[in-house]
Amino acid sequence: MKVARTALSVVLAAALVSCGGGGSSTPPPTSGGSAPTPTPTPSSSACGLRAQQDFADSVLNEWYLFPSLLATANPASFSSLQDYLDARVAPARAQNRDRFFTFATSIAEENALINSGSSAGFGIRLFYDTTANRVFVTEAFEGANGLAAGLDRGSEITAIGTTSATLQSVSSLMASGGPQAVVNALGPSTAGTTRVLRFVQPSGPTVEATITKTDFALDPVSDRYGALVINEGGRRVGYINLRTFIIADAANQLRDAFGQFRTQGVTELIIDLRYNGGGLVDVADVMGDLMGQGRAGQVWSKTVLRASKSAENETRLFRNEANAIAPTRIAFITTNASASASELVANSMIPYLGNNMALVGSNTFGKPVGQFGFDLSACDLRVRAVAFQTVNADDEGEYYSGLAGVVPNTCRAGDDIFRPLGDPREASIAAALDFLAGRSCTPISGSGANTAASGMDAAQSARIGLDLPQREPLRPRRPGAGDLEIPGLF
Repeated sequence: MKVARTALSVVLAAALVSCGGGGSSTPPPTSGGSAPTPTPTPSSSACGLRAQQDFADSVLNEWYLFPSLLATANPASFSSLQDYLDARVAPARAQNRDRFFTFATSIAEENALINSGSSAGFGIRLFYDTTANRVFVTEAFEGANGLAAGLDRGSEITAIGTTSATLQSVSSLMASGGPQAVVNALGPSTAGTTRVLRFVQPSGPTVEATITKTDFALDPVSDRYGALVINEGGRRVGYINLRTFIIADAANQLRDAFGQFRTQGVTELIIDLRYNGGGLVDVADVMGDLMGQGRAGQVWSKTVLRASKSAENETRLFRNEANAIAPTRIAFITTNASASASELVANSMIPYLGNNMALVGSNTFGKPVGQFGFDLSACDLRVRAVAFQTVNADDEGEYYSGLAGVVPNTCRAGDDIFRPLGDPREASIAAALDFLAGRSCTPISGSGANTAASGMDAAQSARIGLDLPQREPLRPRRPGAGDLEIPGLF
């Protein structure tokens, strides 16, 4: 049985770490092919923990990318399937190759996210300052209650309660239980959950609002700032901010965006993936095609499975897209929340652009592997198991420590949440424009990149936000499908 390459990114780099994202294969309707079925087919007549563990074992023993790194574990010693999976893949995690990328999730929940971006929440993305333990909104999604209540990029949440009388300060929550205490205070990701939030807007006012979590459809390319053409000294620079690869319609929205760029003669791009935890490899492939005018038939990327599954290896070639352009220079904006399919796109462009591309912002998470989804349908159980690695046309794909050590040029910049995404004055976008214009920048620490730092004065350093605080996505210890693919989602 040939496994479809489409990737439903799983990420799970996420749960206990600062990032998420993934690439993996998933059942219909995403790829049109069925999900891989382990041999022999495990019984689905019961949904008890032991039956789920047996199913997970059959998946890992047949498909896991690193079979020599699977540990033996006694099923009776575990009270949850996820704990059991964590124990079995612990050796790979110790080698930085499976940082909680193998996990169990709900088939229904994940399919809803893929098909329409459906998720229940306030419709905001939350990051926290790792030094000061302050919680900020880094993005608010259109059509959701958070934005309607006044929460937007740069808002700081200072207190959370079920009523005004039960408000607890974020500082006290952090002091008592760290980020997980804040997650707990925000309540479950179920429609109808209501919380009172006190927050300070970027413009200064403090607001106290009662906000209810509802089901909302997340737009992968924002209508506010998702696709823009920036006039930079008479040059037209295309700016695309892709929130996630997990939503199937992202491919069509990318086609529309690149159609605008093609019409306006854009050849220089800023691709903003700073919070993009990954998603469908099929969407990443379309993004590559849209940057591949004149390259049809050349290698975009390769999917490599374990030796016993080498018959499933696949080489994906560039395909013709009507709105494709031939970019001459690209700046990829990334952070430690950029993972999986996001990294695949940047890595796959290296053989074709070389020194004409740069990583801007901070280093990526480091997830060159992806998951296939294996379903125990009767139990609404999907086991996402690391099953393949992606490499570029030059067979390069060992970026487990992030892309900063792989991309030819890097430019360090902060994530200035007090300016809107898409604003040329925002720190990372300003640094990206500097790179595209041939101006100098400071390399990302430890990257070994060849971008010169000469000529960087204090004013320029301040302009690109090098001294802004380090922030990480706020996420639960055991994330759901939305948490995995969209870091910081609430």
